[in-house]
Amino acid sequence: MDEKEDFVVIDPQIPEEGPSAPPPGWLDCVSGYESSKGGEDPYENYHPPPPYAPPDSSQSSHVPNVREPTVSEDVAREALLKYVESKWSFSSKPAKNLVFKDLKPITVYRYRLETYTESRSSNWDSEPFRGQFVDGPEMGLSPPPWEVPVPYPGKYTDVTYRVRVPHSCVVKPCHQCQSMGNVRCSKCFSRGHSRCSHCFGRGHKGAGKNRRRCTLCHGRGVRRCITCHGRGIRVCPSCEGQRNLFHFLQLTVVWKNNIMAYIPPDKVPEFPMAKFEKVSGDAFFEDENLLVYPIVGFPDQEICAMSKKGIEEHIAKFSSNCRILQQRQAIELVPVTHAFYNYHGKVYEYFVYGKENKVFIPKYPSACTIL
Repeated sequence: MDEKEDFVVIDPQIPEEGPSAPPPGWLDCVSGYESSKGGEDPYENYHPPPPYAPPDSSQSSHVPNVREPTVSEDVAREALLKYVESKWSFSSKPAKNLVFKDLKPITVYRYRLETYTESRSSNWDSEPFRGQFVDGPEMGLSPPPWEVPVPYPGKYTDVTYRVRVPHSCVVKPCHQCQSMGNVRCSKCFSRGHSRCSHCFGRGHKGAGKNRRRCTLCHGRGVRRCITCHGRGIRVCPSCEGQRNLFHFLQLTVVWKNNIMAYIPPDKVPEFPMAKFEKVSGDAFFEDENLLVYPIVGFPDQEICAMSKKGIEEHIAKFSSNCRILQQRQAIELVPVTHAFYNYHGKVYEYFVYGKENKVFIPKYPSACTIL
């Protein structure tokens, strides 16, 4: 019989494939976890106990005096040579033979605020039931979300941790296959075969003298369904044929280091501000506490204003749905030196910046490309 006319007899009791998530009301509500949903539906974070009060505005953090960054001619030349050697289109001759005209140090401060937070949320999850131990409500009440014990990571590290909520497990018949273990194949509509994608069901390729039988379906126009292997049914993807599902509340704990970095603009008009993001500075002031206080008395008032604003914004943003575990703030001196030099009677310039002594060149004698 032509495979086009073949058909698969399916037991009428085998159900169509249902939704992967259990229907509303399928699972009992667990006290303290009423907002938890099934499947991959979004869910809100749990509010932490009790919110933190803002820092006392009458207190503040004082900053010591700082030094001005300096770079010698030897360091500036070595940094330029290293940069030029990394650019195949640049000649090292100008860097070796330049004559410095001036090395102008520029004081650039970077304020950095870190707020380390913990958030908790939960969702119903499930796996096939294969006889595993069921830690259900009969074992006791489930602890509230913020009382579930979890191992804490090192501070200021981004970590996501998932753990089952104690005493939340329950075994239920599989809702997707109605506890049959199998579902009808939705890929081939339970026929056991589908149209050949190579010849689009025609059984041949080409036309006229170039017409030839399709080598994949052997001229039949249909191919065995690769999902159900021609059976018209497949193992339930939820319970994997076990007929029952092991449901449990899964608590997701997210530790995140929320960072705000700020450099007062227009301190170096000729220098791209974005390049400061990839270099480190000298942290001459550091302050760490559960909640830090705004900086006062620093010569650059923009840094003081940003410290106050940043702390207020972080507390307002994170204290409502996260637990603030720790804060720290720092002021870094990002070294920048504006170098001017003569080469063949012309004056050129470049910048040496960061503790790594990186180089930015607006224009180099042997090339016109701005890099």
